[in-house]
Amino acid sequence: MKIVIINYGAGNIQSIKFAIERLGFEAILSNDWTEIKAADRVIFPGVGEASFAMKMLIDSGLDVLIPTLKQPVLGICLGMQLMCNKSEEGNTIGLGIFDVDVIKFTPKVKVPQMGWNQIYNLKSPLFTGINENEYMYLVHSFYAPNCPEAIATTNYEVEYASALQKDNFYGTQFHPEKSGDVGEQILANFLKLKD
Repeated sequence: MKIVIINYGAGNIQSIKFAIERLGFEAILSNDWTEIKAADRVIFPGVGEASFAMKMLIDSGLDVLIPTLKQPVLGICLGMQLMCNKSEEGNTIGLGIFDVDVIKFTPKVKVPQMGWNQIYNLKSPLFTGINENEYMYLVHSFYAPNCPEAIATTNYEVEYASALQKDNFYGTQFHPEKSGDVGEQILANFLKLKD
């Protein structure tokens, strides 16, 4: 299986690569269109600020490529947020894959939300063998509100979508690569998804 982690200068890619290796697979780090299109699975990571990360995608043309991909694609953290319509962070226009806008938590709560929180209302093969209310690791100040494409929910001030799916595109607000055995199971499930 060919697994490509998109390397566009705004991702926490090494920890994802190591998590894939722990599952017995190899992952290639690449921003090459041909290599990404030829992959069986594509992982789209992201850390940092949305408008900067989007600029990196635009500069490499990946903003055009990613929405056209046909194989299973997993966006993680900021990667998931960039797959949405837009983000309040930096007033950023996203890739428009998920039909939801990313907004900021209010000043009533501490941001970023950093640490472990529960996921529930699990609705996808991505969560095969995962129990409701498992704890996952999150670091974020912006979130996707609950919407029809939500496949997992988390509560922090409000209930929000901690995972999204549309067709072959999946996204997790949490970091599966930093979420222990449960996170590794989610990554393993992603690798086993039917095309």
